[in-house]
Amino acid sequence: MKVDAGLMTAQLADVPQAARKLEAEGYDGAVTAETANDPFFPLLLAAEHTERIELMTSIAVAFARNPMVLANIGNDLQALSKGRFILGLGSQIKPHIAKRFSMEWSHPAARMREFILAMRAIWACWYQGEKLSFRGDFYTHTLMTPMFTPTNNPYGPPRVVLAAVGPRMTEVAGETADGLLVHAFTTPKYLAEVTMPAIERGLAAGDRKRADFELCYPAFVVSGEDEKAWEQSRQGISKQIAFYGSTPAYRGVLELHGWGDLQTELNGMSKRGAWDEMGEQITDEILEQFAVVAEPHRVASALRDRFGDHIDRIFCTFPFSGEKERAAFLEELRG
Repeated sequence: MKVDAGLMTAQLADVPQAARKLEAEGYDGAVTAETANDPFFPLLLAAEHTERIELMTSIAVAFARNPMVLANIGNDLQALSKGRFILGLGSQIKPHIAKRFSMEWSHPAARMREFILAMRAIWACWYQGEKLSFRGDFYTHTLMTPMFTPTNNPYGPPRVVLAAVGPRMTEVAGETADGLLVHAFTTPKYLAEVTMPAIERGLAAGDRKRADFELCYPAFVVSGEDEKAWEQSRQGISKQIAFYGSTPAYRGVLELHGWGDLQTELNGMSKRGAWDEMGEQITDEILEQFAVVAEPHRVASALRDRFGDHIDRIFCTFPFSGEKERAAFLEELRG
């Protein structure tokens, strides 16, 4: 199992040192997200200042861009990192695409499938010399001249991993992507009964093998060295779970456990701005379904016991008290 860590620095000037530190600490991947900062600029700097660690967006918003734009970005980051870039994509939800990015929203699963296939057609044009002739319902790419064809990348296209919660988007990942970014708002039951069957359907549709498909998971962990740290961890994770639970698109996860009414309640609270109170709705029973709840020395074994049969890489947000504790955690988690 690979272990990734966040490259979530607010200042770009801090990225080189942060990236070198993650690599020296033994992490397999450095991960950025499209939240308050651009997800690609930090990885550009990290590629220049590291040698081994893989560099991944988790996620970049696909529908805020188009396939040609991301094909270019993916090409350049893959070239500079010498083949270490992983393009993690997500659809985001309709309000963000329409109201924040002012972009078109429709048929997200079908659009995403076409988006990834269009990128692959562009890369096939650049790297294999195939004629660019992609015509779809959402994207059309039929023009490519030598002036606009990259020549700086001998490593080929980056791997593409797709974030998904619902079964249709998960099937798209299995059919077209190189891996799945399992949403943190996922329980073992949902993973086993909804996510994995959808992946298998997608892999079958794409005539692909599970061995060539990577599952990445940003696990929620509640832990702490003392009572105060434990309670802070519990409250923070509970608020995150409540935030995701308020999203209508994720209702299916709660419904699988018979908690569908909670989604309605959380959604109403979010519209009233009751963000702190939302976390109080997450009971111990709910918390233990969504998060690994364990003492610090048991976190690694608890993660392996819970996800070892399905997950190939873990995004670690668990704080360590020292270098020895971190090293022991990484060694145990990797098995």
